[in-house]
Amino acid sequence: MKLIVGLGNPGAKYAQNRHNIGFMALDEIASAHGFGPWRAKFQGQVSEGRLGSEKVILLKPETFMNLSGQAVGEAMRFHKLTPADIIVFHDEIDLAPAKIRCKTGGGHAGHNGLRSIHAHIGAEYDRVRMGVGHPGHKDAVPGFVLRDFPKADAEWLDDELRGIADGIVYLVEGDAPKFLNAIGLRLTPARSSTTAPKPKVEKPAAKVEVAPEDNRSALQKLADRFK
Repeated sequence: MKLIVGLGNPGAKYAQNRHNIGFMALDEIASAHGFGPWRAKFQGQVSEGRLGSEKVILLKPETFMNLSGQAVGEAMRFHKLTPADIIVFHDEIDLAPAKIRCKTGGGHAGHNGLRSIHAHIGAEYDRVRMGVGHPGHKDAVPGFVLRDFPKADAEWLDDELRGIADGIVYLVEGDAPKFLNAIGLRLTPARSSTTAPKPKVEKPAAKVEVAPEDNRSALQKLADRFK
């Protein structure tokens, strides 16, 4: 069994915030793979289903970001899981928008949701770091992540979320490279080999002036010079 956690804050006010991209990822997974309805449990919202041969529980903590570890720890203990069975999707300001990296273990880099999870279950869980960009100064970070994604980000965000749903089975099976490749195919689709090539435009040939043929005799040419 796998527990997949998406980090965010509950309520419509925060739904489109950069900080809620983890919630968005889980919503897309649940919809694309026919998971059951969301219901209240473990201080959050859970949805159950299968990805490949693996039973999976999706969890969106409703404790607010800073206390996310409470919900994760409760769900992990109830299902007798280990940190190695847990995958957490979260926003990452140190990655550019539309960039994604997978990581196991390590520090929380100041992310309050991860900080809370570390405190409750330790650091040895898998993470999907979803880039949202950086405002340029650390003092601006709280306001930046708590603002909605701008409309200009809608296209890449939709492609990224669809790519996550495409590849999530690979991630659950432990194949992070295939998971990332599935996302990449959505963000930068390969050119189809069946696409007809553009017609070749022929350049007009250079115009060459041809002098008329001179049929005069040598004597006539000499006489014409003295006219």
